Amino acid sequence: MKRRNEYELPQAIQEWGCKFHHIGIPTNEKKMNEDYLEKFKFSVSGFSESPFGVEWMRFENDCKMPDLIKNIPHLAFVVDDLDFELKTRNFKILIEPNPPMEGIRVAMIEHNGAPVELMEFKK
Repeated sequence: MKRRNEYELPQAIQEWGCKFHHIGIPTNEKKMNEDYLEKFKFSVSGFSESPFGVEWMRFENDCKMPDLIKNIPHLAFVVDDLDFELKTRNFKILIEPNPPMEGIRVAMIEHNGAPVELMEFKK
């Protein structure tokens, strides 16, 4: 695999067309303006106020998310076709595509031990 120069964008952005959306950071601290995702048993906050796309994630004790997601920050990218990306890139899927809210589908993958979220917005 060719090494990328420091000034080059990652392959997912440069060649695959993915667009950065946010970084999700696990926390145990209750934050202001949390939105609770009952289906998944965790709260998110910060994204709508952060100019850099920082999103805090606070998990309930009985949340069924994989430990990797609950303990390690993840990057999230918008893709045009979530199913295509999952079928053609040979990713290790942690969480199958699902709609956490209306108009969006997401999947969580693992790449070299790091969690990555892929997001598809309804057009």
